[in-house]
Amino acid sequence: MNQSIKKGVMLLLLVVAFISCDQAETLQRYYVNNQETPNFVSVDVPISFVNVENIELTEVQKEAYESIDKLNMLGYTLTEDNSEEYHEELAKINTILKDERYQELIRGGNSRDGKFVVKYIGTDTRIDELIIFGSANERGFAIIRVLGDNMDPSKILKLGDVVSQMETDENGVKDFMEFFQ
Repeated sequence: MNQSIKKGVMLLLLVVAFISCDQAETLQRYYVNNQETPNFVSVDVPISFVNVENIELTEVQKEAYESIDKLNMLGYTLTEDNSEEYHEELAKINTILKDERYQELIRGGNSRDGKFVVKYIGTDTRIDELIIFGSANERGFAIIRVLGDNMDPSKILKLGDVVSQMETDENGVKDFMEFFQ
């Protein structure tokens, strides 16, 4: 009898452990599930592939660049044939980004041309993941995950001026960046 109670309690604990696991969709899971799906384009780039040798960086920009480990980029190309699917995928991303773990840093755009939002995971002074999500009503949407350790949001935003000057050894990044042009 005592043995069956122990087994029952252990089974109950296992069930509770499995149920309590976070089953919510995450950006990482969304990225992995869609990186090879039609209409999506994905690129993973170690920061070492982004060449900044010919760019004059301020000390703040240099610190920000060095705090980044890699970039994950996922884009969805809107066509005449996939408008319904596009809106479904857009809704999924918006739902994921409403999770409280993603804190908003900045938002902009308009309903006519498109919108963007910059969110992060971490604290106000040290972040581990920066998320840039933009949607262009005529083109599609893109998510860029900037991954690193103890990135300073105010310093990372200073890299915005440098992005257009960067060169990359990765052809996929060039294709991805043309998505926004």
